[in-house]
Amino acid sequence: MSRAFTREDDARDVVIPRRISPLPPGARNYLTAAGAERLRGELKELTDRAPRLIAESADEGGRGADAKEELQRAEERIAYLQQSLATAEIATPPPPPHDVVRFGAVVTVRDAKGVVSTYHIVGVDETDLSADAVSWLSPIARALLNARLGQQVPFKFPSGATQLEITGIRY
Repeated sequence: MSRAFTREDDARDVVIPRRISPLPPGARNYLTAAGAERLRGELKELTDRAPRLIAESADEGGRGADAKEELQRAEERIAYLQQSLATAEIATPPPPPHDVVRFGAVVTVRDAKGVVSTYHIVGVDETDLSADAVSWLSPIARALLNARLGQQVPFKFPSGATQLEITGIRY
């Protein structure tokens, strides 16, 4: 069908369904305790804001259409967070000594050129690359998990293969 004779406002009524979980089938929904707390806080903030958005979306003038879109996004995120928290398995850090990389670890590595990097291995819903928080399902986390302090781990970055030496593990 041609879109030539449709109003631009009609696009606002189109609801594109989202996949609820980014987890592959059968994968467990691990979260750190701090990550679960952040998700609970976000859920509370969104549910507290929803009544205001409902009232604003009823307003036909002014902000009504924008509020409807914002309400739809908030409702989708609320459903996602509820599902994520309902299926979450909160992982507790292992007891000392911290010489093996496990879920929740903050791992410091040095590559073959001497460049030091840090990765925090977290749940899928906690991933934040700006904070070096990588999903436990990511290639880098999968390479590091179960490795020992001082161990050399092979890893292939897009720029090429290297050896990563694990120089620190903390929880």
